[in-house]
Amino acid sequence: MIPFLDLKKINEPYETAFQDKLKLVLDNGWYILGKETETFEKAFAAYCHTEYCIGAGNGFDALVLIFKGYIELGKLKKGDEVIVPANTYIASILSILQADLVPVLVEPKLETYNINPSLIPEKITSKTKAILAVHLYGQLAQMDKIKEIAEQNNLLIVEDAAQSHGAINNQQLTINNSNSAIAYSFYPGKNLGCLGDGGAITTNDPELAKVLFSLRSYGSKKKYYNEYVGINSRLDELQAAFLNVKLPNLDADNAKRRAVAKRYLAEIKNDKIELPFWDFSNNHVFHLFVIRTEKRDHLQQYLTKNNIQTVIHYPVPPHKQNAFPDWNKLSFPITEKIHNEVLSLPMSPVLTETEVNYIIEILNQY
Repeated sequence: MIPFLDLKKINEPYETAFQDKLKLVLDNGWYILGKETETFEKAFAAYCHTEYCIGAGNGFDALVLIFKGYIELGKLKKGDEVIVPANTYIASILSILQADLVPVLVEPKLETYNINPSLIPEKITSKTKAILAVHLYGQLAQMDKIKEIAEQNNLLIVEDAAQSHGAINNQQLTINNSNSAIAYSFYPGKNLGCLGDGGAITTNDPELAKVLFSLRSYGSKKKYYNEYVGINSRLDELQAAFLNVKLPNLDADNAKRRAVAKRYLAEIKNDKIELPFWDFSNNHVFHLFVIRTEKRDHLQQYLTKNNIQTVIHYPVPPHKQNAFPDWNKLSFPITEKIHNEVLSLPMSPVLTETEVNYIIEILNQY
């Protein structure tokens, strides 16, 4: 069976370095917010061309912290509306709700699966105060259009980059905006993944960064002295140590993903299968390679029988989840089409040429 994602194989080259880092952390005897976390925060900020990086417990907490930080700064208040793509992973929406804000769903573009900027203005009301842009599957959303809309309407921009580590737009790593903040996840399966949960926020806003450093640690800048009603969400020292080992190879790993994607796009030739859009720029890091087909379940069964593991990202759209009964009767036809048809093929920097050959061959025979 060709696995959808072979994490053991991805992390095997780092085993000795991981063991060395484990011993270093043990010997230091400092396990929360120590030197490894500080080193990673500085390194990841530099990598992303931003001034600040604030480590968090996971990508979800990173988003929640951003929203809570803006509330503390008076730029948001409870009950404000946040525009978010209707087809995103549910964590994006839950983070808005966790901060006592109101998510407003907007359809994506069918070609890119990212939010459709042309549909944002019609959803803006007097209560709209922010846009949460999600760079789904590893491809950057149309941030130039989103920024223009945000500036015209005096809206904050928050970005969910949980799947887009290292994406480049106009030769800039991720998005470099002093009036925004970007949340990352280092969940093991991400392009930059640790061996457990982990997350971070990058920003160029010194006021926001100052608040976030406190909020992530019970709202305390100085231990036992609390300025805010914070939470406990800190990037684990050991996970930060592992990330320090892997970060230097992120660009090379992303290049390998793009190489696999180029082969898929050039060599999969089947009228029953809709391939993803890519302009061949570096704005896509292919966290996932997502195809569409009207008979998705049948294709998945066919691939399983041929020893190719696939995953559906995601089978149920947020507005159809039991968690949101008030939304269940809403209609988002593009979102629903996407969730009914998408299928993610194996994609990783450790896929072999033989495996890619076989996947392409089997898909072309379908």
